[in-house]
Amino acid sequence: MGNRTLVLWDIDLTLVDLKGIGREWYSAALAGALGLTLSHLPAFPGRTERAITHELLSAHGAQATEDEIQAIFAQLIAIAESERHLLRERGRVLPGVYEVIAELAAREDVVQTLVTGNLPEVSHVKLDPFGLLEHIDLEIGGYGSLSAERSDLVSAAMELAAAKHGGFAPDSVVVIGDTPHDVQAALHHGAVAIGVGTGRHSLTSLREAGAHAVFRDLSDTEKVLSAVLDRQLQQGR
Repeated sequence: MGNRTLVLWDIDLTLVDLKGIGREWYSAALAGALGLTLSHLPAFPGRTERAITHELLSAHGAQATEDEIQAIFAQLIAIAESERHLLRERGRVLPGVYEVIAELAAREDVVQTLVTGNLPEVSHVKLDPFGLLEHIDLEIGGYGSLSAERSDLVSAAMELAAAKHGGFAPDSVVVIGDTPHDVQAALHHGAVAIGVGTGRHSLTSLREAGAHAVFRDLSDTEKVLSAVLDRQLQQGR
């Protein structure tokens, strides 16, 4: 196939808004895994589950061993599954998401997956209630269980996508996210970075991080599609 494109989506505050869930789930996970009460909440935006969990454990006097990290992960998965039925009421899909994903899915030269700080199982829980799984291949995603470094998640997704679909040149890989961490992870691999201002970071901060294109949200489908599919974005920086 010719100029194929690999699109790597972030989840939280890029595809869906589930504000408040993180604090609740981590508080319950810490109590369930180690019997500890949450007194310090790490910053979430753009960070991986492994980085957040390590900070969480260290801040509460734990050793942050791999066993402790996995115990928190197991709790997070169980809590997410138990609250799956509540998410549609508590959250929302962000503007333009359905339309952009559907338009990209209609193209035979586009593959869509995730690069997210979430665990794979939690990713499924967060997207399933909103009907966002049909066009996104979760099997080839890069997830927050892998590494504290977000750039490692991009490389993991690129490798898995290459194994399943054949290789993708760096300028045919597009990372879409709401934080400078998303942008920097894309740039680390020479990929195209698209910043979306639906999170806690300003459009200016996304531009300053090096995003090739920045949108207030994804509601202008044609402009977003142009940014995703335009090879000149990468060459122009």
